[in-house]
Amino acid sequence: MLRTHTCGELRTDHVGQTVTLAGWVIRGRDHGGLAFIDLRDRYGVTQIVFNPDRDADMHELARSLRAEDVIQVSGEVVLRDDRENEKLATGKIEIRAHELKVLNKSKTPPFEPGTSELPNEELRLTYRFLDLRSERLQEALIVRHRLTKLTRDYFDEHQFLEIETPILGRSTPEGARDYLVPSRVHEGSFYALPQSPQIYKQILMIGGYDRYMQIARCFRDEDLRADRQPEFTQIDIEMAFVEQEDILTLVDGLIARILKDLRNIEITEPLPRFDYHDVMEKYGSDKPDLRFGLELIDVGEIAASCDFAVFKKTMETGGRVRGLNAKAAADRYSRKDIDGLTAFVGEYGAKGLAFFKVTEEGLHSPIAKFFSDEDKQKIMEAMQAEVGDLLFFVADQCSVTSAALAALRNRLGKELELYGVDDFECCWVVNFPLLSYNEDEKRWDAEHHPFCQPVEEDVQYFESDPAKVRAQSYDLVMNGYELASGSVRVHDQKVQQTIFDLLGISAEEAEERFGFLLQALRYGAPPHAGAALGLDRLVMLLCGNDNIRDVIAFPKTQKAADLLSGAPSEVDPHQLRDLRIKVDIPK
Repeated sequence: MLRTHTCGELRTDHVGQTVTLAGWVIRGRDHGGLAFIDLRDRYGVTQIVFNPDRDADMHELARSLRAEDVIQVSGEVVLRDDRENEKLATGKIEIRAHELKVLNKSKTPPFEPGTSELPNEELRLTYRFLDLRSERLQEALIVRHRLTKLTRDYFDEHQFLEIETPILGRSTPEGARDYLVPSRVHEGSFYALPQSPQIYKQILMIGGYDRYMQIARCFRDEDLRADRQPEFTQIDIEMAFVEQEDILTLVDGLIARILKDLRNIEITEPLPRFDYHDVMEKYGSDKPDLRFGLELIDVGEIAASCDFAVFKKTMETGGRVRGLNAKAAADRYSRKDIDGLTAFVGEYGAKGLAFFKVTEEGLHSPIAKFFSDEDKQKIMEAMQAEVGDLLFFVADQCSVTSAALAALRNRLGKELELYGVDDFECCWVVNFPLLSYNEDEKRWDAEHHPFCQPVEEDVQYFESDPAKVRAQSYDLVMNGYELASGSVRVHDQKVQQTIFDLLGISAEEAEERFGFLLQALRYGAPPHAGAALGLDRLVMLLCGNDNIRDVIAFPKTQKAADLLSGAPSEVDPHQLRDLRIKVDIPK
């Protein structure tokens, strides 16, 4: 070993010992002839002092060191002569160097890994090997490691088996596009990288492995966002001979253990369960952030009878008028700020954003003249308005009011600082629709996926009104992010084909696309259910980040590029010839 201790290990009880450390130079300083070096590894930082009276050559070598040089140093642990550094765990001691060896010199880095002012993300991803040395990233990857270990231990305690499912599988496109892998042996055929282990884990249940889990790698060729990656990791689970509540209770225990062990936060079990239609009505979103209020309020009855044409016409055409009350925010937002919010909700389809500021004299707004005193009083009562409040309204079709006000709610919650970085609020959203109607293609789509078991009492609506059919599906939401999704699975092949029929998938096409699952369902499939938790997203939330790339060692950009390695890249023509692939890109 090139070191006897790490740079975060030494304390006052090591004083007098001769030790050897190895790591990266952070910075050097000269104080009255003495040279000081701060040495870093992933465990911490230790101060090294070089005295020219002891070894002039070593002192000069120390003074020549630059940031990110890799060195080995031996010396005696002593108490600091100067004031201790309370910011460091090793801040009461230093190493009085006896020997110094330069293991490797570094070029001048394009940025310092320890800087508090982060360089642009493109630069950090290009030089990811430097960014990985930062305390910020190291802490995130340590949390990730601890979370993964804790998860395996938790499921092991509950008699789960970790079983690997294939990475090379069959393309069964549902939702996002597959990443395809050409086969050299089977010319003209392709494997697909798994979007999830969904079908395989259902087959495991049919195979008798009643409690399965996996830290699973998944791949989706889709447009990216700050909380999405083309390749990601999920905590995947499946159970046989269970009902929905069994899965929810199991995951409740996992989340409680994670928050307690990793953040020392106690939560009450069971986590709240909310109906999908209730959260859509109250928050406009199926992933509500419960750290703050700002609930949506329907004022359609008032809007229908007022003289404001926008509101009145919206109600006459079957739309809705809904709003929210930003408490004590009237003085926080100028007219220019509100114009900015109007443009913001426009990104979600809203044609405008009406507002009232609540003053001592009443409701103040450019549209106030269109409302009678009685209407204004009704609005005040409906919105529970007080002096200083700022009331916002969107008039449009239901889906637009939900999307626009949900986005506005989240933005106001952040801007008005209605929650803290250490606040965590979780809930389950249950009873999602089984199907959603695709207006563009005039057909039904699966809301989650086509393998969700319908709620038993809703089966009667399959032919008469498919929109009424609820699925035994559920999402876990944490701080406004979808953290997990799952469902009770269809285990009866006849029910499965009924769902396929509604989706426009014929029996022949179903056999072609999902035949190996349908075949398995015919051979004694038990009732089963499962869920998948986004591990990357969970680490992001635990670390207080809002960008998933900050908790992945080697992430891709929003264009699915790896700036470090240069992937994706062109390949040797011989490889393409072996695969019988011709690249034909229009100029």
